Amino acid sequence: MGKKKKPFLGMPAPLGYVPGLGRGATGFTTRSDIGPARDANDPVDDRHAPPGKRTVGDQMKKSQDDDDEDLNDTNYDEFNGYAGSLFSSGPYEKDDEEADAIYAALDKRMDERRKERRELREKEEIEKYRMERPKIQQQFSDLKRKLAEVSEEEWMSIPEVGDARNKRQRNPRYEKLTPVPDSFFSKHLQSGENHTTVDPLKGLGGLNTPYPGSMTPGLMTPGTGELDMRKIGQARNTLMDMRLSQVSDSVSGQTVVDPKGYLTDLNSMIPTHGGDISDIKKARLLLKSVRETNPHHPPAWIASARLEEVTGKLQVARNLIMKGTEMCVKSEDVWLEAARLQPGDTAKAVVAQAVRHLPQSVRIYIRAAELETDVRAKKRVLRKALENVSKSVRLWKTAVELEEPEDARIMLSRAVECCPTSVELWLALARLETYENARRVLNKARENIPTDRHIWITAAKLEEANGNTQMVEKIIDRAITSLRANGVEINREQWIQDAEECDKAGSVATCQAVIRAVIGIGIEEEDRKHTWMEDADSCVAHGALECARAIYAHALQVFPSKKSVWLRAAYFEKNHGTRESLEALLQRAVAHCPKAEVLWLMGAKSKWLAEDVPAARSILALAFQANPNSEEIWLAAVKLESENNEYERARRLLAKARSSAPTARVFMKSVKLEWVLGNIEAAQELCTEALKHYEDFPKLWMMRGQIEEQCENIDKAREAYNEGLKKCPHSVALWLLLSRLEERVGQLTRARAILEKARLKNPQSPELWLESVRLEFRAGLKNISNTLMAKALQECPNSGILWAEAVFLEGRHQRKTKSVDALKKCEHDPHVLLAVAKLFWSERKITKAREWFLRTVKIEPDLGDAWAFFYKFELQHGTEEQQEEVRKRCENAEPRHGELWCAESKHVLNWQKKTAEILAEVARKIKNAF
Repeated sequence: MGKKKKPFLGMPAPLGYVPGLGRGATGFTTRSDIGPARDANDPVDDRHAPPGKRTVGDQMKKSQDDDDEDLNDTNYDEFNGYAGSLFSSGPYEKDDEEADAIYAALDKRMDERRKERRELREKEEIEKYRMERPKIQQQFSDLKRKLAEVSEEEWMSIPEVGDARNKRQRNPRYEKLTPVPDSFFSKHLQSGENHTTVDPLKGLGGLNTPYPGSMTPGLMTPGTGELDMRKIGQARNTLMDMRLSQVSDSVSGQTVVDPKGYLTDLNSMIPTHGGDISDIKKARLLLKSVRETNPHHPPAWIASARLEEVTGKLQVARNLIMKGTEMCVKSEDVWLEAARLQPGDTAKAVVAQAVRHLPQSVRIYIRAAELETDVRAKKRVLRKALENVSKSVRLWKTAVELEEPEDARIMLSRAVECCPTSVELWLALARLETYENARRVLNKARENIPTDRHIWITAAKLEEANGNTQMVEKIIDRAITSLRANGVEINREQWIQDAEECDKAGSVATCQAVIRAVIGIGIEEEDRKHTWMEDADSCVAHGALECARAIYAHALQVFPSKKSVWLRAAYFEKNHGTRESLEALLQRAVAHCPKAEVLWLMGAKSKWLAEDVPAARSILALAFQANPNSEEIWLAAVKLESENNEYERARRLLAKARSSAPTARVFMKSVKLEWVLGNIEAAQELCTEALKHYEDFPKLWMMRGQIEEQCENIDKAREAYNEGLKKCPHSVALWLLLSRLEERVGQLTRARAILEKARLKNPQSPELWLESVRLEFRAGLKNISNTLMAKALQECPNSGILWAEAVFLEGRHQRKTKSVDALKKCEHDPHVLLAVAKLFWSERKITKAREWFLRTVKIEPDLGDAWAFFYKFELQHGTEEQQEEVRKRCENAEPRHGELWCAESKHVLNWQKKTAEILAEVARKIKNAF
């Protein structure tokens, strides 16, 4: 029943009625009623206001009652008197009034003189003010004017403010229906109980609703009054039989439903688009509009078909695109889309129709060939295509690919007649022809396409392949001249790239000829050396070794006296060439740069590694003649003799060196030779003699102390180290030896003091900080070692060895975080990279550990410790091939540095050991307790 309508609705309000007054509502005023706020300095609207009332501030002051006069001294001026009126509070008499009238008349008279000027100025001020700060009603004036254009329908369609629905309409409560199992009905049908609560013990998911005996007739069998579940099951089976009979084969009675494909078909019915259904409808409507507006616009038909395809309506898509082919008969894209959407045979029919309408379309012929499954049919289609479009390179290439070599050659000879400007077709034909015919083909190609470099390069490769290497250089030179004559710019980078491709194809002579021809083009004279070295490195990086060799050969011809170029070439041959090529290069090098000791030494070493000691001696003898009294060559000769067990010859050489070219290193090597051979007394005498001449050479003091340590003379060793530190206070190694000596004899406090003194003498030395940290750690004072490490990292924040140690000072769970901090501070430090590799190793992350070991040895191949840890890692987790590879790479790198490495390699007993032996020894001594 509808609510009763209020009697006052629709009637006019009574006089003086204020809406909401009864519940306490009051009226309010907005800015549109009173205008914008004003500043105290703003002029008032009254243009003819007297001087005291011209601004808002003046009027506000007027309203204030200021009864008290300010007679303070600060308000008094010697000339003007008090700032205010002294008698403002006195009585106002008739003579005062007359005086004021006279003054007012005078003011008025004076004011009239300036009236016009003042009014004009004030008018401008007010207009400017109104421009800057308009009223709200002025701001909306343009919108108010536009209201005149609003039609009645538009006005009526503006929604009302607020929600007119009642509470129940605003918050609808939908009925919740929970399906109940059949067993529940059968159990409670006969008992007409009412259940209004849920019993959790019964395990039912909903409320037990009352089911009296008088239920809907269809649910019960007549007469029994109970639900017959068996008959419901039979009805269900009957319905399923009917449905299956609809899809069964009427002849054999077997079902035509494919059980495997059924789910696939269901999946294909589900729309696979990512958008909303409403978006699809909008797109469909939009595309329909486009099609109807411009039915001859091919993209509209293609987009419509693809939309339907994406939403799973393939047949609709096919119908649409076929309609599109009728409307856009000359559009290649529409025909190709139709062929794509149609199934096999229909697609062929569509393509055949397309060919009738577009007999010159290459893409349609290619599609027609793709649709054919039989090779003979493909050939037939392509030959038909070539009859209509004989100028298409793409069709010729596709057709030739299907043919046998002999037929392909015949086809290509026809192809180059039809498409004489296609380089690919000419080169393909040249490859299939015999040597003589290929030359003729390439000559014809050059006549037809005089601006292409590939034809010339192919001709050079052809001559090289047939043994005419002397022709290669001529062909490349003629190519450069001919191309320039035809206005082709010689692009150096492109030619070098072509040379690299020739190198990879095995055409070495062509590659070298190309490099020689173009290497100097477009380079300033002063940039030649730098650019050529970069080009050589680039070629090595791309695996084009012959190109790099040709660049080095050319550079050495231009700069025969540059030692750096010879060295780069020698290192290239050492890494990528043979021993013979290296030795030949070094022979030429020392002839051009006889003063370059390093080239002589490399030549001698190469002979020595080949176990040709006499040849090595003769090279060093020649080096002596070119560089008399050279320390490096003396020491190399000594090393050669000592390594080959010629100790007496080594001693004689050292004695001669000490007399003719005495240096600290010569003396040091003399001491070392006697020491390793066990002549301790001779070593000590030589050391004493050396220190008389070179007392500021720390290695001599170290050797003296170590010899004394070896003889168990602790006091003498300490004395040697202390004397050495007086002469060489900045030698970190000496401080470390003295500290370790004290630690070994149990003087921990003294060792600590020595390291503190060393840090004062050598601030920001990470090696000293590291030794201090390790000293405390070895003494079992882990807390102190952590504190020291924190101080060390503050003083040396970018030290890799400190961060590497800090990672393993942490507990197992904090190591990862610490390693991240270390990598942020020292991203490319080999010690930090090695620490990360060891961390992954300790966590059994084998692949990652191997990656980090490889990165470490790549960044710093001279770090022996990295190679040792890597080798140990491969011994545990790698194959024999991986172990062998690490060992070989280590031998090639010949590392010289690293804490563990130097301890082993510089040990007196290991002086004759090779790199591989030292590697195995260091790896053996490494423990896995990280």
